[in-house]
Amino acid sequence: MRLLPYAVATGAHNMAADEALLQTALAGTPSLRFYGWSDPTVSLGYFQPEALRRAEPRLAQLPYVRRPSGGAALVHHHEVTYALALPPGSPWQSGPTAQVWLRRVHGFIAAALGDLGVQARPHVPGPQDEFPGCLCFRHFAAGDLLIAGFKITGSAQRRHRGALLQHGAILLAQSPFTPELPGVLELTGRRLVTEAVCAAVRERFRRETGWGLAEGELTPGERQAVAGLETEKYASDAWNRKR
Repeated sequence: MRLLPYAVATGAHNMAADEALLQTALAGTPSLRFYGWSDPTVSLGYFQPEALRRAEPRLAQLPYVRRPSGGAALVHHHEVTYALALPPGSPWQSGPTAQVWLRRVHGFIAAALGDLGVQARPHVPGPQDEFPGCLCFRHFAAGDLLIAGFKITGSAQRRHRGALLQHGAILLAQSPFTPELPGVLELTGRRLVTEAVCAAVRERFRRETGWGLAEGELTPGERQAVAGLETEKYASDAWNRKR
């Protein structure tokens, strides 16, 4: 499996890169990447109305992008984001279903955080799971990672002709734009370094899957695809205001 280097970019570029990896996965190349955001950015779930962002004063002032995946809105700020793109069929998807991959990757992340001295537990659905608002980290799903009752990791997916894109966030610290969402720092007192988190998750992923991770870069064709998707889709009002 190809491991792409950590990079920081705009929301439009990040979502374009994730979609390009899904296209590459469909052609048979699996990829794992970790990344950050050049500015605090709102990402809307594919099905969310854009008006939700404008109705929240703290969110309305931020740049935003619509994800190719579902789910609710996130403010990407003090976090590590990951994307996993898997081809159809064996060995990449011969066992776990797409839904199981959500929990499986969250298991890798929980183990990695444990290696760094942070204990997170998977959420078990219960009668008090409904929360108001449009933010993803106020809505709990089975397998989301929690610390002291607060969500610190969630993921979303998109499938295309059997290929799978899964991306998600590990909330390292509270953002001033979402003061209701404490991160690992506020909940545990531990200030995790981005590079250490990426390295720990990579190692757990390698050990638990048994797949080799070979460092690599985007191909020229992928870079061209990213540039086109960024300009024509993820940076365009037609896409970001489509709902």
